[in-house]
Order: sequence, then structure tokens, then C-alpha cells
Amino acid sequence: MFHLIWYVLIGLIAGVIAKSVMHEHMTIFWTIVIGIVGSIVGGGLTHMFSRSTNEKYHPAGLIFSTLGAILILFICYKLKIHFPQV
Repeated sequence: MFHLIWYVLIGLIAGVIAKSVMHEHMTIFWTIVIGIVGSIVGGGLTHMFSRSTNEKYHPAGLIFSTLGAILILFICYKLKIHFPQV
């Protein structure tokens, strides 16, 4: 249960940082979704370059979650995908 709360909290923080860097305005729901998807993307990238000893996949920390969310927002900007605004 606490893992889900932790994912949402890290997703919110990463999403807020990413949307302020990319100057996007979106609802809190989409901010959390972008942060969680960024965490999955960041975790995948770190897992490709640095394998853990127990070989389990895990989401990234705050730094790579934020970088993954910025990457997702950049791709959405280039593809002209718009999110619901506040």
C-alpha cells in the first residue's frame, strides 16, 4: 500500500518539476500521470545501463523520474499532443 502512495508522491513531484521546466499547464491528474510514466521510462533507461544485482526491474528515483517526465513532455510537444489545462 505504501508503495502506491510513494509512486503517486514521486510522480507528483517529478511531474511538477517537468511541467515547470517545459512550461506546460495541465491538471494535477495529468501531472501525476506524466510523473509516473516518466518514472517508468527513467527506470527503464537506468536498468538498461546499470543492471541491479537482484535483476528485478524497479522504477527510477526522483532525478531520473523527472528526466523521464521531461522526455515524455518533449515528445508530446513535438507530436503536438495537448493535455487538459487548468
